[in-house]
Amino acid sequence: MSRKELVGKVYKMIPPMLESFHKGMLGRVAVIGGSEDYTGAPYFSAMASAKLGADMSHVICEPGAGAVIKTYSPNLMVHPYMRQQKNMASHETIDSVAEEVVGMLNRLHVVVIGPGLGRDPAMQETCARVIKKAREMGIPFVLDADGLYLAQTRPELVQGCTECILTPNVVEFGRLAKSQGIDVQSEDPEKVCEKLAIAYGGPTIIQKGGKDYISNGKHTVVSEGEGGLKRSGGQGDTLTGSLATLLAYRKAYLDKIWDHDNDMSPSELLTLVAYGGSAITRECSRLAFKEKGRSLQAGDLTEHVHTAFVNVIGEPGTGSKL
Repeated sequence: MSRKELVGKVYKMIPPMLESFHKGMLGRVAVIGGSEDYTGAPYFSAMASAKLGADMSHVICEPGAGAVIKTYSPNLMVHPYMRQQKNMASHETIDSVAEEVVGMLNRLHVVVIGPGLGRDPAMQETCARVIKKAREMGIPFVLDADGLYLAQTRPELVQGCTECILTPNVVEFGRLAKSQGIDVQSEDPEKVCEKLAIAYGGPTIIQKGGKDYISNGKHTVVSEGEGGLKRSGGQGDTLTGSLATLLAYRKAYLDKIWDHDNDMSPSELLTLVAYGGSAITRECSRLAFKEKGRSLQAGDLTEHVHTAFVNVIGEPGTGSKL
């Protein structure tokens, strides 16, 4: 399928802006992560989600991270429910912490797990329980960064899950492949993403790189729009936030909150979410690099999310692209 055809299908999935919609219908998203050492990643992810149009963007994080993230923007709802092992109060347990975090799921359409999470055992176990409950409830989720460590070390959490997207970079992809007995070096680079998706039983995987290979094991597409040349850390957080909002739009499409042809399946839509998120992020990177050059930082992508969306996808109801 050509880029034009893929983008055209993504466009059909995007809800128009209608007066009949009320708060929350266009996406309630939460980013779970934010250990005390990493406050930027969950912020960049949640802000990308907001800038792409999610009605409500939450961050669920450690109290120390939450106090900092609140100073970054008043537009995000920050919940200091996560706990690193060393920061648990005497009356707190992993059970009590996880219960509070999992209790938020019935308010959400989509969850992003991993930005700024770290490897703390309590944080990891809490997220493992979130994944289990999200799967029970049919809530799609995105795994990135240290969230992918769960897929590597506890593959049963994502095995056979078709309502999730994994977004590994080259190092993370290698670790996931090794955990599934796949030797990346000996595989066809154009087929290895598909092979890993099959090994995991059907999640959608975005293998980030010079080209982004996207596969659920049955369908594979390649996103190769121009990006920037600066590889600063944190650009992947714009991808996860964009994916979250597009997953919320997918739900809106499936729920038929506006009149449309209803001619795309849940599986096809998931591939389109992954492609759209990749294409928008690559355009963000291109725009930010054009402006900032080698000084580009992750936060520079945030202000370009909407422009990238209009450039690549277009605004439904207006027929416009910049």
